[in-house]
Amino acid sequence: MQGYQLEIMPLALKGYCCSQILGLLALDAQGGENPGFVRALGGLCHGMGQCGQTCGVLTGGCCVLSFYLGKGADTEIASEKADLAVSEFVDWFKERTNPFGGINCADILGECYDAKPDTSRCATLLGDAWGQILTILTGLDVDPSEPRD
Repeated sequence: MQGYQLEIMPLALKGYCCSQILGLLALDAQGGENPGFVRALGGLCHGMGQCGQTCGVLTGGCCVLSFYLGKGADTEIASEKADLAVSEFVDWFKERTNPFGGINCADILGECYDAKPDTSRCATLLGDAWGQILTILTGLDVDPSEPRD
């Protein structure tokens, strides 16, 4: 196994989907838990409610970036770079999934799509996405292990 797959596979085996796994990786990086956040990310599973639409790696990754950079309370202000970070991730994802023909789960999995992820294809994409999220955050001088003030 390569990259972040050693962290990803145990979570997948516990029944978490791609979007939830990205959220769990972010929470784990901070040493925290937030079951509500993880449950909410479940709505993005397998192309939003298992319909094969926009991949949960993409939508979950956008949520994770917003977890670090977005507004979460009346007293908070979103980072001025929040939208740029999400846009950068979306552009990266589109390029990364271009060989599959699109950003939907059904596109990425092709004939293998049956509302369930393909362990090898999805785990690799998840690992690459988590690495890209970390690259984006560190490029913005955001320490992924530190909660927002």
